[in-house]
Amino acid sequence: MSARKTTLTQQTRLLPGWLVFASVIFIAINLRAGITSVGPLIGMIREDIGISNTAAGLLTTLPLLAFAVLSPFAAGLARRYSIETVLLISMVILTIGISIRYIASPWTLLFGTALLGAAIAAGNVLLPSLVKRDYPRSIGLMTGTYSMSMNLLAATASGLSIPLAESAGLGWQGSLAVWSLLSMSAAALWVFRRKAYPQPSLDSASISGRRTSAAVLKSRLAWYITLFMGLQSFTFYVNISWLPEILYSQGMDYHDAGWMLSALQFVSLPFSFIIPVLAGRRPDQRVLISVSALCMIFGYMGLLFGFSNFNVLWVILLGISGGANFSLSLMFFSLRTKHADDAAALSGMAQSLGYLLAAAGPMLIGMIHDTTGSWQTPLVTLIIVVVLLFMFGLVAAKPAIMASPQED
Repeated sequence: MSARKTTLTQQTRLLPGWLVFASVIFIAINLRAGITSVGPLIGMIREDIGISNTAAGLLTTLPLLAFAVLSPFAAGLARRYSIETVLLISMVILTIGISIRYIASPWTLLFGTALLGAAIAAGNVLLPSLVKRDYPRSIGLMTGTYSMSMNLLAATASGLSIPLAESAGLGWQGSLAVWSLLSMSAAALWVFRRKAYPQPSLDSASISGRRTSAAVLKSRLAWYITLFMGLQSFTFYVNISWLPEILYSQGMDYHDAGWMLSALQFVSLPFSFIIPVLAGRRPDQRVLISVSALCMIFGYMGLLFGFSNFNVLWVILLGISGGANFSLSLMFFSLRTKHADDAAALSGMAQSLGYLLAAAGPMLIGMIHDTTGSWQTPLVTLIIVVVLLFMFGLVAAKPAIMASPQED
């Protein structure tokens, strides 16, 4: 293993530093834009091609289900064919998936979305491993940079969807398809990245992969990190789905409630950068977990007790916590493992369960609302979820390293 790492380091030096950095960032900015660009266009899409509300809901649920199903396989594919090969192919598939959605039919729209989700699943899992391998001395800085880049493009894509469709005259098809320019650019950069790395031995990769995956499943620390990842994903997608409705129920009009959702995403940006930098400077992240959890609890409690005059404050607190929790979950994949292969396996396990919970979250909270007829019980449920998030996060944040089978 050490010989291979030496070879990788030597190969990296053959590439310009800007290309190595840009290739990481270009993967990151492609991991959300294709998904978040859909939401504002749902009405146009539904009216144009005549799909039901259920089918329209699949446009946001399908990628999350793809993340849950495919994330565990990404690490194994990377060990067998190299991270570079898998990420290059994922960007090609992402370009195809986004482009297919230009064809205005229900089946091409859903098929393209499924391809998009499959491609993004690989990037979600492998970026933390890539950062651990190529930037071992600046994991916090690089994680913060790519996390912020991902969230920035997610918010930008959501905000530009309607202007691109209406003001720029692209229609909903063109507004969705324009993001293929980013994935094509990323694929071009990764052609050069792939040439700079040797391919792994298939036999050794298979043996190593089985041992690493088994070790992750048996690790209590890995399960705490997985549960932390899952619950923070749960809260994020519930906020994205239901926050405007909660604010509307308290007297805010839909226009202002929509702006509050945008504010939630933009507020998270600086914290998705700052928190990983702070986390990377110390072995213990329990203080960061505690502050983040308190912000989210106070945010939900403010909404629960109806202090609507301070709704902007509650949204800001939720945004701060959301950005912090997401970036901390990414950091744990690197900070709690010894090797890049271990980080990829842990990332695959955590993101599989995480996005399964994320897919269930909006539906569960919606069902509770429909059953009770108010947002009080859903908000109490979210507070309980945050308490559990805090408990699992405290264990995940303790200074510890997951046992690695590579050193047996």
